[in-house]
Amino acid sequence: IAPNIYCCGAGTAADTEKTTELISSQLELLRMNTGGSQSRVVTACTMLKRMLFRYQGHVSAALVLGGCDVNGPHVYQIYPHGSTGKLPYTTMGSGSLAAMSVFETGWSEDMSEEEAVALVKRAIMAGGWNDFGFGSNCD
Repeated sequence: IAPNIYCCGAGTAADTEKTTELISSQLELLRMNTGGSQSRVVTACTMLKRMLFRYQGHVSAALVLGGCDVNGPHVYQIYPHGSTGKLPYTTMGSGSLAAMSVFETGWSEDMSEEEAVALVKRAIMAGGWNDFGFGSNCD
């Protein structure tokens, strides 16, 4: 949703796509109005949770937001009704229990980037193969 911020979602595909498109556009406008500086992850999180809260859960978008800004790396989970959590790792969606078990057994604070990428791949595959709602779509 910004050059330094990524977002993935669970729920209705159209809801997750349009929600992230809208916030991406708003972040771009904010960057233009503030001199083109890097977007802050907490700003994206705040925009997303306010928008979702406005619709009281009727927008089916459960989101994982992550990025790196002037304050360092951040990972947030954002529920469809607008509540959020800032965590070292998180999972959302119907395969989240299987994915979380991979994170809980394999995550450590001092992981290299290569180890972290491998762990995320294993978690995504575990979530997908242990859940019928996965849809076999991962990009």
